[in-house]
Amino acid sequence: MSKRGTSPPGDGQLVKRARSSTPPRAQLVISSSGDDRQKGLVRTVKRTSNLEAPIISLTGAHSAEILSCRFDPTGQNIAACSADRSVSLWRTYSPNSNYGLLSSLHKAPILDLHWSLCSPTLYTVSADHILALTDVTTGQRIKKIRAHRGIINALDRTMAGGAGIELVATGADDGTVRVWEGGGEGGKQSVAVWEVGCPVTGVCWSADGQHVYVAALDNEIHVYDVRKNEEVYTLTGHTDTPTSLALSPNGSYLLSPSFSSQTIIYDVRPFSPSPARVHRVLQGAPAGFENALLKGAWSKDDDGRRVAVGGADRMVCIWDVESGRVLYKLPGHKGTVTSVDFHPKEPIILTASKDATMLMGEIEQSLVI
Repeated sequence: MSKRGTSPPGDGQLVKRARSSTPPRAQLVISSSGDDRQKGLVRTVKRTSNLEAPIISLTGAHSAEILSCRFDPTGQNIAACSADRSVSLWRTYSPNSNYGLLSSLHKAPILDLHWSLCSPTLYTVSADHILALTDVTTGQRIKKIRAHRGIINALDRTMAGGAGIELVATGADDGTVRVWEGGGEGGKQSVAVWEVGCPVTGVCWSADGQHVYVAALDNEIHVYDVRKNEEVYTLTGHTDTPTSLALSPNGSYLLSPSFSSQTIIYDVRPFSPSPARVHRVLQGAPAGFENALLKGAWSKDDDGRRVAVGGADRMVCIWDVESGRVLYKLPGHKGTVTSVDFHPKEPIILTASKDATMLMGEIEQSLVI
């Protein structure tokens, strides 16, 4: 873990003064002096989060590309998984320490992970066909399930309505989506199986837990009804494979990047005004030629007014959902940005890259009208 340092005070130096209490601020003072002049430029920048610095680099834990990164539901912790077959655990706030490295969960690259919604459990899936459940308080694996006959690309979890049971959906190259009962008490047999017919690249639960959205190699997003145990409709519009799926905080919209470098936001409300259900088509995050399963995210501190997707240009693109306008193009990585996530309570974005590092930085607060 490393942070951007500051220069010592002095003539011709850039000085970062300590920020005050609420609201947090940082003040930059640029000065120059000579025998016949005294000049200075003072600019006050409002801080928008409780991070120790506006931008923090999280490095040193992984030796290969990071494929997924997530804040936990409280926003206090971060988990990241890598092609080096390990999972790293970090603290969001100072001292931003890497307090755990889980290196014996899988025997192949770990492609996706999620924090449990109801317990200190981490779900991970891997190219070894395994779904693993790990207790993050002890670092011990609770359960190992041979979930698929192919590489497992994605997973998502939800709380079953009224039952207090966490359900986990996994999608794999074997062309199936399977639903599992989460937690240590759940069995090792899937509770539902759907044959998509081609490799699955992303899965996502609906807000009520009654539907599962499935991105597949056929360029479509298949929607399955858990109660009917069948496919009910498909979402079209992509011209190449969608790489991941993410549901908006209000449950009304679905974010879907793709290999075509086109990111689509679908309207998944029960009665959409658009027959095609395409709400926005966003440009600005190139997928590149590596065919990486890029993972996008919705902002949570402003109820999903912004979305973000990383790209092969080593930058992160953040859009305003309502206008479709690009708000930020964030640099800093030295490789394709594979995964992004927003803090659940503050305007903080977390990014992971093929350069085996993560960056965490604050952005401006959204203007709530």
